[in-house]
Amino acid sequence: MVDKNILTDKKTADKAQTLDHAAKKLTDLPPPAQRALAEAEERRKHNEHKNMAKEIGGRGGTDPARYGDWEIKGRAIDF
Repeated sequence: MVDKNILTDKKTADKAQTLDHAAKKLTDLPPPAQRALAEAEERRKHNEHKNMAKEIGGRGGTDPARYGDWEIKGRAIDF
């Protein structure tokens, strides 16, 4: 029987190691690059909080342009 805590601890340790490695990489960058990365992170956080308006009467499901799914209930559809 495998102890689930061991697997969870290993995943947590792997994530921590990855974060430590990423932090070391950031400190090795020149100051302009560090500022650019900080600004990009700020923009990501700002965009994350935007709530997009819901589509009314849309087709539902995944975006066909992205996933190539051009069929609904056996019928080929287009925009």
